[in-house]
Amino acid sequence: MAKLSLQENERELITQKVCSLVSGFDRLEAIDTADTKPLVTVLDCTNIMREDIAAKNFTRDEVLANAPEQYDGYFQIPRTL
Repeated sequence: MAKLSLQENERELITQKVCSLVSGFDRLEAIDTADTKPLVTVLDCTNIMREDIAAKNFTRDEVLANAPEQYDGYFQIPRTL
């Protein structure tokens, strides 16, 4: 389908690699997976997360209390340009 100009030794190498891939997929296709459940992961673990509970919100003054520099109610940082 693709018109590539390949030398004969390149064609043989690519042919061997493609045949190897196809035979590998053929072996996988021959495996009986009828009684196998689909998996997301092979690890037997569960996600342990805490409850999403609302916590106390901080005021702007509390947040900016430890800021080295602030301007007009915002963090002030050094220029990066």
